[in-house]
Amino acid sequence: MRTRYILLFLFVFFGISTWAQAPAGKGKISGKVTDAATKQAVDYATISVYKEGVTAPFNGISTDPKGNFTVDQIPPGEYRVTADFLGYQRTTVDHVIVKPGATTNLGEVLLSPNTRQLKDVTVTATTPTVQNKIDKMVYNPQNDLSAQGGVAIDILKKVPQITVDIDGNVELQGNANIRFLINGKPSSIFGASLADALASIPASQIKSIEVVTSPGAKYDAAGTGGIINIILKDSRVEGVNGSVNLSAGTRRENGSFNLNMRKGNFGVNAFFSGNAQINSNAPNTNNRTSADGLGNTTTLFQQGSNNFKRNGYQSGLNFTWNISKHDDLTASVGFNHFGNHGNGITNQDENKVDPNGIGLSDIKTLRTSSSKFSGTSTDVSLAYKKTFEKEGQELDILYSSSFGNNSFSSSQLLQNLQAGTIPTGITNNNPGKDKETNISVDYTHPLSKNFTIETGGKLDFNHINNNVVTDTLLNGANVPNYNQTYGFTYDRKIYAYYLSLTTSVFNNFLDIKAGLRDEYTVTTADFKGTNIPNYNILVPSLVFSHKISESQSVKLSYTRRIERPDYGDLNPFLNISDTHNISTGDPTLKPERGDNFEFGYNKSFDGGANINIAAFYRKNTDDLQRFTTFYDTLRIDGSTYTNVALTKRYNIGSEERTGINIYASLPVTKDFNLRTNMIFSERTNNNPGSPSVSGFAYRLNLNAQYNFGHDLSAEFFGNYNSFQKNIQGTQPKFVFYNFAMRKMFMNKKASIGLTASNPFAKYVSQSSTTYGTGFNQTNIRYVPVQSFGISLSYKFGKLEFKKEREKDDNGGKQDDMPADKGK
Repeated sequence: MRTRYILLFLFVFFGISTWAQAPAGKGKISGKVTDAATKQAVDYATISVYKEGVTAPFNGISTDPKGNFTVDQIPPGEYRVTADFLGYQRTTVDHVIVKPGATTNLGEVLLSPNTRQLKDVTVTATTPTVQNKIDKMVYNPQNDLSAQGGVAIDILKKVPQITVDIDGNVELQGNANIRFLINGKPSSIFGASLADALASIPASQIKSIEVVTSPGAKYDAAGTGGIINIILKDSRVEGVNGSVNLSAGTRRENGSFNLNMRKGNFGVNAFFSGNAQINSNAPNTNNRTSADGLGNTTTLFQQGSNNFKRNGYQSGLNFTWNISKHDDLTASVGFNHFGNHGNGITNQDENKVDPNGIGLSDIKTLRTSSSKFSGTSTDVSLAYKKTFEKEGQELDILYSSSFGNNSFSSSQLLQNLQAGTIPTGITNNNPGKDKETNISVDYTHPLSKNFTIETGGKLDFNHINNNVVTDTLLNGANVPNYNQTYGFTYDRKIYAYYLSLTTSVFNNFLDIKAGLRDEYTVTTADFKGTNIPNYNILVPSLVFSHKISESQSVKLSYTRRIERPDYGDLNPFLNISDTHNISTGDPTLKPERGDNFEFGYNKSFDGGANINIAAFYRKNTDDLQRFTTFYDTLRIDGSTYTNVALTKRYNIGSEERTGINIYASLPVTKDFNLRTNMIFSERTNNNPGSPSVSGFAYRLNLNAQYNFGHDLSAEFFGNYNSFQKNIQGTQPKFVFYNFAMRKMFMNKKASIGLTASNPFAKYVSQSSTTYGTGFNQTNIRYVPVQSFGISLSYKFGKLEFKKEREKDDNGGKQDDMPADKGK
C-alpha cells in the first residue's frame, strides 16, 4: 500500500505542476540539415538559436538521425539560427521570425564541406549516460568503467528500471516477462537460454541499451514487462577504423574486434567477440520436510557442490548502401554460439519417521550429476528504407530470419551407500531446432506539421523441432527408455497490423501518440491429445507528453502487452537429473495479458544534474508463474519416483504491481559525478480459491565516478536487491559491488583498466524458501562472485571528411562528403 500513496501523490503533484507552469504563446523553429554536396542528412549537427544582436545562444539542440530538428518554447521575436558540424562550414540563417503558438520551418539547411583536407582529427564527445525520450529510455555505457571487461548482464545492472539477480535473471519494473531484441530485431540466441545469451555479449561490443516500458503500436505486443533493445556498435565513418578490446580475470575472459570500412555510398562493418567464464565451484544445501497421507514425515537433506563454466562467441557482417538520396539498403548476417557445462556431487540423507517419531527408514545415497548445453544461431536480415520529398514521409521494409540449433544433455548416477546395492541412473539427450522469420512493412505519412499517421503489418513465423532420447542404467548397462523417448514439432504464426497517430494539441501544449495493434496467433503442435486454440488480441497504446519547459517534461502512458509462453515453458521434456526435484514444461499454457500504466517526470538542471521519476501500475491476467507441487510418489512413463517436487509454470490468477522508479545524476564537481537508481514496488498475487499473497521489494544502487586528470579515472558501483516474497516462498536479498580504474593514453586511442568485484568476499550466500501442500524446504547456495581483472582497449584509424571529387550536374567537380558522419 505504501507505493500506492506515493503514486497518488505524484499524479496530483505533477499534474498541478504541469498546468501551473505551462508556458503560453511560445513558438518553435524546425528544419532539416543536409550535406550540400551529397544531399544526405547530417545527423547530430548542432543547432543554435541567438537573439538578434546577441553573441551567445540562448537555446539549441542536435539534429536527429534523419537530420531533423525542432527547437521549442521560443518566445515570439526575431532570431538568428546557426548549424554546425565537424568538417563543415557553419551555415547561418538570419531574420527568423517566430510567432505565438506557430512553428517556423526553415526547410532544408545546407552545410558545405570544408575546402581543406583535415589531417589527424581527434573527436571527443560526451554522450549523456541516460537519455529520456518520449517512448523509451536510453542507457549509454561508453563511460561505464566497472563494466569494462564484462558482459551485457553487467551493464544491465546499472540501467534505470532494470533489476538483475545473482543468477542473471532480469526484471523490468519488477516483471521478468521481457522482450529482448538485438539492433531492433529478434534473435533465436535469446530463445534457449537468456542468461547464457546475455553472458555471451561483451560489454565492449554494446553501443547502448534501450528500455521501452510502454511500447507503442509499432512494436510487437510480446513482453508484459516491456522491451529491452541491445544496440551493438557499428560505425559509418568514411575510411577505415576499428577497435580491439581484451580482458582477463579470475572469473571471466573476453575479447572483441571491430572493423569499419566506408567509401562513398558503401559501408561494411565486421566484428567478432568471444568470452569464457572460468570454471567455478558453488556449494549448496537443500533441506525439505514433507508428510504423506498416513502422517509419516520424511526429511530429505542434500549437501553438495556444483562446478560450472560457460563460453560463447559472436561474429557478424553488416553492409550499407546509400543507393540514392531517398533509397537506403542494409544487409547483415551474424553467427552466435554459447554453451555451458556443469557437474556436481551431492550427498543425500532421506529419513522417514511415523507420527510417533519412530524411525521407518534412513537411506543415504550419493548422486553424481552432469549437464551440458550448447546453442548456436545464425541471424540474417535485409532492410530497405525509402524517404520522400515530403518531410517525415518514409517507407521501411524488413526481412529477418534467425536459425537456432540447441542441444541439452544431462545424466545422473545414484549410488545407495548401503553395501551390496547396484547403482541406478538416467541419461537424457535433448537436441532441438528453432527458426523464426519476420517480414514487416512500416509506412509513415505526415498529414500536416502537427499530425502524423503510421501504419504497417508484420508476419512472424516460428518453428521448433525437438527430440528427447533417454537411456536408463540397469544392471550396470545403459538401455533405451522408450517411455521417456519422444519428439515434437511446434509451429506458431503471428499476423499483425497496426495504426498509430501522433499529434500536438492546444497550441503544442500537449503531444499525443495513440495506436492500436491487432495480433492473431495460430499455434499447432503434434503433442498427443493436445489442441492449442488460436487467439486474437487487440493491443491499444496511448501516450500524453507535455514539455513544461526546456528542462522538464511529464509523460502519462498506457499500453496492453502479451506474454506468450516461451520454448522452455512449452517443452514437455522432463528434467530428471535430480529424481527428488523434477522440472518440465506444458505446451497447453495460455498467454499472459498485461495492462500497464506509467506516469513519468524528467527534470534537467543547470550544471548537468538530472532526475527521472516513473510511477507505474501493472495488472497481469492468466499470470504465468512457476509453481512446485509435492508428490509422495510420482509415476512417469512407467517409472515410479518417491519424495518428488515437480516444478512447472502455470496460468495462476492475476498479479498487480504498483511501484516507483527514481533515477538521479548529480555532477558534484567537474570531476566527480554521482548516479543512483532506486525501485520500490509492491506486488499482490490473487489466485481463485487461495488467499492473496503480497510482498514489498526494493532495489538500490549507487555509481560514483571521479576523474583524477591526466586521463585517469575511477569508479565505484554498489547494488542492493531486497528480500522478496512470492506466491510460494521467499527469494533472498542480493548485495553486489565493484571498483574500477582506467588510464587512457596514446591520445585516448588506447586504455588499460583494472576491476575488482566483491573483493572482500569469495561467496554470496543465498537462502530461499519454498512451501506448499505437504512440504516445506529451505535452499542455501554459496554463489562465487569475487573476481579481479584487467582490460586493454585500442582504437585505430582516423576520421576522414573528404573523398574524391565527383562531377556535379554542370560537369565540374565538387567536394563530396561521406553519407554518414562519425559521432
